[in-house]
Amino acid sequence: MCLIVVGWRVHADYPLVVAANRDEFYARPTADAAPWPDAPAVFGGLDLEAGGTWLGLRGDGRFAAVTNVREPGMAMGARSRGTLTRDFLLGHDAAIDYAQGLDGSLYSGFNLLLSDGDDLIYCSNRDGAPRRLAPGIYGLSNHRLDSPWPKLVTARQRFAAALPALPDESALFALLADDAIVADDSLPQTGVPLEWERLLSAIFVKSENYGTRASTVAWQGRDGTAYLHEQRFGPHGRALQSSVISTAV
Repeated sequence: MCLIVVGWRVHADYPLVVAANRDEFYARPTADAAPWPDAPAVFGGLDLEAGGTWLGLRGDGRFAAVTNVREPGMAMGARSRGTLTRDFLLGHDAAIDYAQGLDGSLYSGFNLLLSDGDDLIYCSNRDGAPRRLAPGIYGLSNHRLDSPWPKLVTARQRFAAALPALPDESALFALLADDAIVADDSLPQTGVPLEWERLLSAIFVKSENYGTRASTVAWQGRDGTAYLHEQRFGPHGRALQSSVISTAV
């Protein structure tokens, strides 16, 4: 997962709203978003290589999403970052307790957003202690929360403009489909080659081997409804199937 924008308690009917793009190599085996076979109250995609997930919801208000921290050359962690989200979605700990109990040294660099319905928690093994987030709109990519990368600034602005139209989600998917490349003089410098900085500067990433595999809009409603809509893509951004899951507590 390489871009997540979250609205936390800023909409009267939807206390949690999420728009996210998962960027990954197209060859990595993945299960489409669906209720999980061994835990049908949880729904989201599954990474079939390491067994975790990049984003998921549970019908009782639980939410988790993870991004990696871009740090080329660093050694791989002993555990997959996708297990961070999976284990939270399958568990019952309060979000802050779960975050504080993690051993970040076991993982490559990660950013983690967790909600138990009462709190939204941000935690990272590259950015200090876990913290509760106040109501607001937050953006996360492959650096710290709300890093002023051009694509993240644009995504947050467009997300805020799109919120009043919910449950019409078309504007949220439109922002997730923005494939504009940032000018070289505005690119972040994250240690990858210039051609990769350019490719990854877009909200929607596309190439032959790597790109946005899934765009997801999800929310938790005050009426107890949990909703997730995943649109999937292949090489060069070719549109594939989509999944819509909605459930009530």
